[in-house]
Amino acid sequence: MADNGKSATEKVPAVANPLSEQPSEIASNINYHAQFSPHFSPFKFEPEQAFFATAESVRDRLVKQWNETFLHYHKVDPKQTYYLSMEYLQGRALTNAIGNLDIQNAYAEALNKLGHELEETAEQEKDAALGNGGLGRLASCFLDSMATLNLPAWGYGLRYKYGLFKQLITKQGQEEIAEDWLEKFSPWEVVRHDIVFPVRFFGSIEINPDGSRKWVGGEVVQALAYDVPIPGYKTKNTISLRLWEAKACAEDFNLFQFNDGQYESAAQLHSRAQQICAVLYPGDATEDGKLLRLKQQFFLCSASLQDIILRFKERRSGKGSWKWSEFPSKVAVQLNDTHPTLAIPELMRLLMDDERLGWDEAWDVTTRTIAYTNHTVLPEALEKWSQPVMWKLLPRHMEIIEEIDKRFLAMINATRPDLEHKLPTMQVLDHNPQKPVVRMANLCVVSAHTVNGVAQLHSDILKAELFADYVSIWPTKFQNKTNGITPRRWLRFCSPELSNIITKWLKTDQWVTNLDLLSGLREFADNADFQDEWASAKMANKQRLAQYILRVTGVSIDPNSLFDIQVKRIHEYKRQLLNILGAIYRYKKLKEMSPELRKNTTSRTIMIGGKAFATYTNAKRIVKLVNDVGAVVNNDPEVNSYLKKPAVLHNTFVSYALLFSKATSGIDVVFVPNYNVSVAEMLIPGSELSQHISTAGMEASGTSNMKFALNGCLIIGTLDGANVEIREEIGEENFFLFGARADEVPQLRKDRENGLFKPDPRFEEAKQFIRSGAFGSYDYNPLLDSLEGNSGYGRGDYFLVGHDFPDYMDAQARVDEAYKDRKKWLKMSILSTAGSGKFSSDRTIAQYAKEIWNIEECQVP
Repeated sequence: MADNGKSATEKVPAVANPLSEQPSEIASNINYHAQFSPHFSPFKFEPEQAFFATAESVRDRLVKQWNETFLHYHKVDPKQTYYLSMEYLQGRALTNAIGNLDIQNAYAEALNKLGHELEETAEQEKDAALGNGGLGRLASCFLDSMATLNLPAWGYGLRYKYGLFKQLITKQGQEEIAEDWLEKFSPWEVVRHDIVFPVRFFGSIEINPDGSRKWVGGEVVQALAYDVPIPGYKTKNTISLRLWEAKACAEDFNLFQFNDGQYESAAQLHSRAQQICAVLYPGDATEDGKLLRLKQQFFLCSASLQDIILRFKERRSGKGSWKWSEFPSKVAVQLNDTHPTLAIPELMRLLMDDERLGWDEAWDVTTRTIAYTNHTVLPEALEKWSQPVMWKLLPRHMEIIEEIDKRFLAMINATRPDLEHKLPTMQVLDHNPQKPVVRMANLCVVSAHTVNGVAQLHSDILKAELFADYVSIWPTKFQNKTNGITPRRWLRFCSPELSNIITKWLKTDQWVTNLDLLSGLREFADNADFQDEWASAKMANKQRLAQYILRVTGVSIDPNSLFDIQVKRIHEYKRQLLNILGAIYRYKKLKEMSPELRKNTTSRTIMIGGKAFATYTNAKRIVKLVNDVGAVVNNDPEVNSYLKKPAVLHNTFVSYALLFSKATSGIDVVFVPNYNVSVAEMLIPGSELSQHISTAGMEASGTSNMKFALNGCLIIGTLDGANVEIREEIGEENFFLFGARADEVPQLRKDRENGLFKPDPRFEEAKQFIRSGAFGSYDYNPLLDSLEGNSGYGRGDYFLVGHDFPDYMDAQARVDEAYKDRKKWLKMSILSTAGSGKFSSDRTIAQYAKEIWNIEECQVP
């Protein structure tokens, strides 16, 4: 390849053509970057070098659009939205950028002229490790929609050097190593050396003679901006994701100490600054860990708000007289969950201490500017920070939070004496002498002008339970904004075969930006020709996925089997344990059957993927169990009765059909390692059944369920989060429902505590099979114990796996039956896609823009 690549590059002149759409000129521009923006030693043009040069060629176009967008916003001066999030899960940017710019074919041809394939080149890109799960992926879908809808908006986040972690699967289970996404650099980011803000920690408060206050001393680090361009689909608008990196100055390096041999202490602040953006969610079991997490959150809020205020003042400077009361008519700040809550006291501090506003004026500006999205009802995820830790790190902010709390109490006492007995739970500050904390969600609700949940069921639970008392004070403050996903990345680009069929039958590609048009597919749901085309597109995606699984795990899976997939963060409430117990029971029954009976069963490949948080022991046990079960099941000739060739074919793309004799029946269990956006783009189009089986009332929304449904995959799930609305949209008959309802869960837990739970024999059998040592000698008792007993910490089956197990197994039996009827299954699959129009992030963002942010389209001409 290297020789071939070298000779091909020699034939193409290295000439800068930053904006060309002609393949030959694009090839010249790529070659120009290979030679004049070099990152590698010369004379090498292998896939990796091809990727970086191609990315820089695409970036040329993006930079031009970006600058035009900035300039246009500056001229028009619209109200803008600033989205603050601790996580963004962007995925690979190359295919997305050339797709949104509508130049895929030109780039594919250009790369061919240089001796490379677009697909192989794109695979060289590492996923940006800036997030973990649904929260971060949602933020990225939102940015895509903001740009596509031409809305004036920015994303703000942190530039994590190592992200969460890279997941390795070994004999011991999950192991975590540092993610190396920035090891070679990211070609998409542009460092803005002129955009640097000081961020202070610790220190003390100085009171001036006029009574005003100032935060001084402590340690000060610098926030440096890195911008990543976010292009809209088929529009010039290109917005920014601004990521902050923490640095110390040269003057913070103590030359005297260094020369004296005190090397560590000479560079102390430099090393502390580097820790801030080293990893996402550092362990917080120690006080130092808590301080670091709090530092991260404050660093994001402070740098972003200083930037927002500076931009506001620059735009006002030429406008004669202006007032701070105009700030909320130009600026909307959205807090994505409680992580950026410190934006509230920080905006107050900047307005009062730096801009000299009085409390009432600063409070008016702050409350009209900030809105809050709640993403969870799980108590452990509603952040509560220790008051002593906060006083130590952010003394001025604690003064402000105390004042907010004091004024809130006074307001309740004056206007709602009926709520006085509720105050201990409604206050921002919890003064429990054992553990005094700041309740971040309460601070958000008291201070934001709008609070929204992310699915109808979730928002209803927030209003009826979690925030019920606040609703009685501010009934109009609470809204629902059902999440959505971008149809570009999650159908148009990740499943071109299916997309092309949809465009062909709808006779338009407008569905890519108007997803409701998919409902037009309903009229073809019974059409035999359409069904055949649909089936062949699904099979192409299944074969691509099977090759990927072979490559990364060495396991051959049968594309004729039912592909059953559950991918998401590993957590007990998401109930991967229910899934694997069901698989274990299925395996045991298959082994007990006669070969004749076995022939009538539906063959399945069960794939599970996701990361368990490094310190979450039970989640890591679940990962280990899935892998142990796979090791036994996949090597059992009784339940794998098709010919499996050895996995020598690791990197060869042979026709996958040749690997198999006709499958009869069987089961495979595969753990897909290091789940991320790029892996999802392979798994989701190839899936036929997807499991969204959280305990009802626990999942705020879920967005992977939307991605699966959009790709014609059927869902087996509980009435939880967005499942409720997906089922309404695609039709109950096209959704495999099981399990307790959200309103039944509290009573079922009480019944369990009172010893009223009678386990289903199948549930007991599955647990007993694990205990028998069928899957190796690892001690699974602590994991199984969590499902037993009637109550107590880590016992009593809090997530109702045992209660829902029989209903789950019955629903799986309905899946098996439905899959045997090919026409019926294809019709259900088509109707699933046809009903997914509501779940576009374009719809979600249009609602945020109109109903929360009050911003309007600002299209670059």
